Amino acid sequence: MVSATESSGRRVRPHYMAHFVIRTSRYDESLAWYQRFFDTETVYAQDGLTFLTFDDEHHRIAIGRIPDLEDHRENIAGVDHIAFSMQNLEDLVTAYERNKAAGIVPFWCINHGPTTSIYYKDPDGVKIELQVDNATFPGGARAFFSSDEFARNSYGIEFDPDDFVARFRAGESTAALLARPDTLSAGE
Repeated sequence: MVSATESSGRRVRPHYMAHFVIRTSRYDESLAWYQRFFDTETVYAQDGLTFLTFDDEHHRIAIGRIPDLEDHRENIAGVDHIAFSMQNLEDLVTAYERNKAAGIVPFWCINHGPTTSIYYKDPDGVKIELQVDNATFPGGARAFFSSDEFARNSYGIEFDPDDFVARFRAGESTAALLARPDTLSAGE
């Protein structure tokens, strides 16, 4: 079979990720969760189907009611999580604070090295990651994947989100907050 690159001489790939769709038996609960979590506006709604957006795209999230679905379970094949990059560290911190005030708390907070990430689960257990890119490693994220730090620990270093936010609000530098602790100690 001939690939698109071979036939046209250029690489063809998506321009951007447009949206994702959630199917749920917990429609009202899931709809409210995604509205709060992403601070969305509703662009279309009918009984059992809603389209939401958080920017100028016509919709980023669709939520559909399907009765009697089984709960999401760990350790099954499928997509593990969906990640969203925030513009900057302040936006990540503000989203954490907004979600916490709405009763939405993360289950995992970790500095992976290339990103600082905060993970949540929706009412059905679907995992959503909010992240900010870390620009602290020389050469960036791709270089980090070839580093000794990544070879020693490919997952990252967990952190307490409340402590992290307090340090940010106290004026600690972005570089210090985003540097992975084992990267700092390895160079000292």
